[in-house]
Amino acid sequence: MKNMSSMMKQAQKMQKKMLEAQKDLATRTVEASSGGGMVKVVANGAQKIESIALEKEVVDPEDVDMLQDLVLSAVNDALKKSQDMVSAEMGKLTGGMNIPGL
Repeated sequence: MKNMSSMMKQAQKMQKKMLEAQKDLATRTVEASSGGGMVKVVANGAQKIESIALEKEVVDPEDVDMLQDLVLSAVNDALKKSQDMVSAEMGKLTGGMNIPGL
C-alpha cells in the first residue's frame, strides 16, 4: 500500500506542475507570417489567436482570394507553432511520455 500511496502523491505532484505549465503557456506567444511578412498572426499557448496584422499592400479588393489564403496560412502556422511549443514544454514534465489529451 505504501508504494501505491507514493505513486498517487507523485501523480498529484505531476498534475499540479502540468496545470502550472498550462497557465504559463497560455501567457506565452508565438508569431507566424505569410506573404513575406505581409500577414502576421500571434497565437498563445492555449491555441488562441491573439492578433492578426495585415500590411496595407496585401489588401487588394480585386484579389480577396489571395488575402484569404495568406491569412489562413499564417493562422495555421501560428497554431502549429503553438502546439509544438506546448508539446515541448509538456514533454519536459512527462519525460517524453505521450499522455493523451496533452
